Amino acid sequence: SIGEVPWSPWCPIGDARLRIVGMWALSLLSLSLLPTRGFVSVPPRPHPCHHRVIRTTDADPLLGLFDDRRSDVDDDDEGQQRDESSTWMVPAQMLIDKATDDPQRSISFSIFMAFCGAMLGPFLDSYHSLFGVLAYDTPLTFPILGSGGDILQCVTTYWVPPLFGLAGFLIGWLYIWLDEVFDVEDVVAPPKVLLGIAFFTLQYWLSGVLYANGVDRSSILSIMSALAAFGFYALDGTWSGFLTSTATALGGPLIEVGLISSLPPDIGYHYTDSGELGFFPLWILPVYFLGGPANGNLARAFWDRLGGGENSQGKNSQDRVIPCDVCNGTRVTSCPNCDGQGSYVTYGERVRCTACRGKGVVICRSCFNDYGDIDASDIEAVRRFMDRIPD
Repeated sequence: SIGEVPWSPWCPIGDARLRIVGMWALSLLSLSLLPTRGFVSVPPRPHPCHHRVIRTTDADPLLGLFDDRRSDVDDDDEGQQRDESSTWMVPAQMLIDKATDDPQRSISFSIFMAFCGAMLGPFLDSYHSLFGVLAYDTPLTFPILGSGGDILQCVTTYWVPPLFGLAGFLIGWLYIWLDEVFDVEDVVAPPKVLLGIAFFTLQYWLSGVLYANGVDRSSILSIMSALAAFGFYALDGTWSGFLTSTATALGGPLIEVGLISSLPPDIGYHYTDSGELGFFPLWILPVYFLGGPANGNLARAFWDRLGGGENSQGKNSQDRVIPCDVCNGTRVTSCPNCDGQGSYVTYGERVRCTACRGKGVVICRSCFNDYGDIDASDIEAVRRFMDRIPD
């Protein structure tokens, strides 16, 4: 095939190759030093405070909007809550809350992300098949343009679409979860989503073209790393995106190592250039990295639209300020259950406050009805509004 390089099961690592590995690692680290408006800081750890139990009644539901089990629990229930809400469990609990607040939205989001990954992934992967970067032992060929696909065809195998669908699902949920952890509120317009997918497609295609034309590994690695850094800076620039993209750049190749090593010969595949580590060339890592912003912005757009465009609508709603002596126009007040800390100490352990779901604030009851944008009886709507309030 075009640009084919003899494949060997192992390629020893020399000093020069170690420098190549280091170059990619440095390119990833350099992203964290870029001055970009999108990066946000990790919220500070709450200070210890004494446990307070606030009893609520059905006549006053706004005080405990975020506590599904109410705060007036007995000692046994409180012990169970302590076990489930230990400090190290808070990020995981945020993901659970995000997924369970609106199950229909979560299910639809998961289906959309998996479908898009399964549809787009094989076409991108086909660039590497057509340009000789990799070869499937049992390829499936689908003509796209021309007579019998002589202009453009898709070369893949049957397990590739479900694998890319799983990748889309995981990357999408990682973005939604980490956006919650880092308090990122990024309203992504459709043109930006399409631009991200197009730029990722360009990088995928270019990597195949460079390989087929005999460009050396180091040069391809440098070009792909530069494109990944620029694409991330222009299309994302958030800590949630950086962590997800880094996880994709490391996790994707590790999965490929497992596939190359374990798949039976009749359904397996291999890279025609086994690369610096004996499995693939290292320039595949920045290609994986740029898949983060492409999938992440799509995930953000889907999540927002499935929530009724709550992020964009929320910005307009929060721009309105009605004078209030209690909250000073912020629409939130300190949570009385945890003294505004987001957590409290009970039985010698710090637990996450379920009344405010760790945010330290609850919605202001004094000016709640003045805005008229949320139905007081719709607890889920109030929770979604509070999710958009910065800590």
